[in-house]
Amino acid sequence: MVIRELKPSQHVAGRWLAVLEDGTILRVGENEVLDFDLYAGRTLTDEEAEAIQAAARKSARREKALAYAGGKPTSRRDLARKLAQWGADEAEQQAVCDRLEELGVLNDEQYGALVVRHYAAKGYGAKKIRDELYRRGVPRELWADALAQLDDPAETLDRLVAARLKGQEPTREALKKVSDHLARRGFRWQDISAALRRYGAEGEFEE
Repeated sequence: MVIRELKPSQHVAGRWLAVLEDGTILRVGENEVLDFDLYAGRTLTDEEAEAIQAAARKSARREKALAYAGGKPTSRRDLARKLAQWGADEAEQQAVCDRLEELGVLNDEQYGALVVRHYAAKGYGAKKIRDELYRRGVPRELWADALAQLDDPAETLDRLVAARLKGQEPTREALKKVSDHLARRGFRWQDISAALRRYGAEGEFEE
């Protein structure tokens, strides 16, 4: 198969179009042009054409991975899953993630700290934040350092209790609703109980 024309894409920077004699268009990157010594008039075997296409797909996945990780914070695990969805095998997943870690684009430690700050600012407790660290693929060995930045939850709980009760009399039913709400947000029962007492609630509270 002869390359009838080799020209840069007008729509995607760094992409080249190798137009074959049968009208087939191979969309390749600059690396493939150089690595496979592509030029107009060159004859390709079927095996070479397949190898070029495979290399181009691999390059495209690397570019997508860079754009994905550079566009929003993510964990190594979730990026590897994305690469798998795009057709990368395990070896390629590991290689791409390793390279993005070297470049500083992928950093699970920084991502874990970001997750903690984000959910703490939204008024969630440590249990909920741990659930998010797990869901987002942050390695467990990084959790302790990430969670260490959490402040004492007393101020947050006082604010949340006051917002939920809105100055009303802290009846047993109202207190039950507030405590259940705060527990769902991931706060420890002993911290919730202390906050309810600071608000003025009396008596014993049961988990």
